[in-house]
Amino acid sequence: MNSLTPNTNRYSTLLIALHWFMFVLLVAVFVTIEIRGQFPRGSEPRDLVKALHFMLGISVLLLVVVRLALRLSSKTPAILPAPKLWENLLAKLVHISLYAFMIFMPIAGWVILSAEGHGVPFFGVELPPLVDKNPGLAEQVEDLHKQVGTIGYYLIALHVVAALFHHYVKRDNTLLRMSPFKSK
Repeated sequence: MNSLTPNTNRYSTLLIALHWFMFVLLVAVFVTIEIRGQFPRGSEPRDLVKALHFMLGISVLLLVVVRLALRLSSKTPAILPAPKLWENLLAKLVHISLYAFMIFMPIAGWVILSAEGHGVPFFGVELPPLVDKNPGLAEQVEDLHKQVGTIGYYLIALHVVAALFHHYVKRDNTLLRMSPFKSK
């Protein structure tokens, strides 16, 4: 079996690796924006942390596109025992919301920087602006970016709690399908 093909019980090795790498990446994105306030405005450390936040956010966008392509082109391992219809629908809604979050947030950040008239750093490359300089738009999108960021904390927490609920309460294979550790 290769890293792109799932067996009947688990996602492919590549999808599992992307899932967990993106989790770590999202934690880093959240940490960088939360710690920026520890540094004075205009200071080098604050600017560095903000630039890292932007670059990690764009990395999320790039990887989510890859992840979506792989996810849509591969078979989903079955949950055993099979969940109820409403559980499947709720899981799909949460997953769609997480993907939308991982697409919207980096694009919103890119729009904010563009509308503020700033360059968009990406590991030594400056990305082109998505919009012309427009401070009013920057402020509106930044407010939305902050609100959706807060919702993101709850979405991720819901995803984690649901996975643990499936594993420890329902005792199905939901978590094992995405586990980085091979089960027996």
